[in-house]
Amino acid sequence: MLDEECVRQAAAMILESTQVVALTGAGISVESGIPDFRSPGGLWTKYDPLLYGTYESFINHPERFYEMAKELNPTLERAEPNPAHYALADLEKLGKCRAVITQNIDNLHQRAGSTDVLELHGTHRTGHCMRCRRIFDLEVIKELSKGGECVACCPEDGTAIKPDVVFFGEPLDSRVLARAAELASTSDLMLVIGCSLEVYPAAALPEYTKRRRGRLIFFNTVTTHHDRMADLICLGKAGENLPAVVEAYKELAGVK
Repeated sequence: MLDEECVRQAAAMILESTQVVALTGAGISVESGIPDFRSPGGLWTKYDPLLYGTYESFINHPERFYEMAKELNPTLERAEPNPAHYALADLEKLGKCRAVITQNIDNLHQRAGSTDVLELHGTHRTGHCMRCRRIFDLEVIKELSKGGECVACCPEDGTAIKPDVVFFGEPLDSRVLARAAELASTSDLMLVIGCSLEVYPAAALPEYTKRRRGRLIFFNTVTTHHDRMADLICLGKAGENLPAVVEAYKELAGVK
């Protein structure tokens, strides 16, 4: 059930803020049919992350990733943006959301219309040759890997193509992380959506906002160990709460 008071307070906080940024995690995409990798039935309950998800494992056994990708890619490709993704895109159009910082690799924010999306953990939509660095899009990678039946290799030099997702043990893109930290530390309100805040360095970003005396609104379906940080907690589905908050904001701001 929608918490009308929480919606009203969140809308008022957005109205009062001048620098708003969003941080999203797996929870926002669960409503689009993408299970949280760590949840029961998620990817890491079926594939040992040490064998399938580390950078070292990819270097030594790239065929394992492509085996897993036979299940992962169709799940990501079938997913559609949900109302929470569209609500954040609306906030950007209204001039209230500076950017979306996401831990997700599913491209759903972009498909919903958000134009400034920082993908901390990369994207499944592209990959690159580990020798010549040539970039390949997903359709070409699927063709080269015969739908995951073999390792996709660069046609030029025969080297394995690595998907542009960040594996365990692989550093995040320093430029993306630096901009995310800058946005977090200069925003006076962060919307934390579908995040358990257990995975670093993304989990540290809300702390940057708090240090500059900014406020945090948590949107989750369950409580987390970090709820004490939040200035407001909206429990429930993001796909219900966020659109309601955006509509309430429009009403307060006199926007049609």
